[in-house]
Amino acid sequence: MIVPFRKLFLDTAPLVYYLDDHEYYADIVQNFILASAMNGVEMLTSVITATEYLTYPYRNNDTEKISTFFEFTAKTKISLIPIDIAIAERAAQIRANYPYFKTMDSLQLAAALLNNCDAFLTNDKQLCQFSELSCITVDSL
Repeated sequence: MIVPFRKLFLDTAPLVYYLDDHEYYADIVQNFILASAMNGVEMLTSVITATEYLTYPYRNNDTEKISTFFEFTAKTKISLIPIDIAIAERAAQIRANYPYFKTMDSLQLAAALLNNCDAFLTNDKQLCQFSELSCITVDSL
């Protein structure tokens, strides 16, 4: 599979599918991430994803899932982007233009934009309305 972009932002859902071995989506996301890595695509996500993914493992004291998350991001060299004031401001602009987008989604999109990503992998079809970034849904892979 040839991947037509150079810098990919991963939304939370695709990583959940991958790490939690989702019965339908796990293989699709795993193959896509592997193909992206083999094609030299730089992959990023934000600390929002860490918060969203790690909440249940911390609540359930599931140290294995916590370790798996950090091992996975380190092994695949997925950068965890911090949220700063520039991202917060850009997210506010996104929410102003797309009032039905949630704050967390707007922060993710802003992080992708300000880190010069040219693709955004999600499974939230609503985010495909965003015109400033190529949005790819897991369902479309």
